[in-house]
Amino acid sequence: MINEELEFKKIGISLITISDSRNEKTDKSGNFLKKAIEKKGHTLTSYDIISDDKNLIQDTFNNLSSKLENDVIISSGGTGLTGRDNTIDAVKEISETEIPGFGELFRYLSFKKIGTSTIQSRSSAFLINKKYAFCLPGSNSAVQDAWNKILFFQLDIRHKPCNFVELIPRLNE
Repeated sequence: MINEELEFKKIGISLITISDSRNEKTDKSGNFLKKAIEKKGHTLTSYDIISDDKNLIQDTFNNLSSKLENDVIISSGGTGLTGRDNTIDAVKEISETEIPGFGELFRYLSFKKIGTSTIQSRSSAFLINKKYAFCLPGSNSAVQDAWNKILFFQLDIRHKPCNFVELIPRLNE
């Protein structure tokens, strides 16, 4: 529940679309997230489309997580099971901590919509350089579900009883 009486806190969010086939015009997931982030009142600090290459994914996440203006990185794509789905393995290798509850909740919500097909998603969340990294599937529907049912609330300091934003100052402890 969001307590509208509390003051909203703007955070910096970077977006990465990980795809070998999308461009800015065909990136429905990225375009949805850009609009959703700005509509929520957060700052979109960057938006990139990169190929599904393990080293490039790691370099991009490391670079973005080292920038002070970024509190959160959201990626879409590369979370499946095929040989070109490198996001989760690449990010896991450079992360300090995995946040398994994110993927579990995402798959629970997805199960309600697509049934057992949700088992093919390895969507997860991590801390990299003390910054949140949310790795979403490339499907526009899945990205909308992740934003509308999880991130919309958890990236709002007014969401109670707790949220990710209120933990940002403590991530360096």
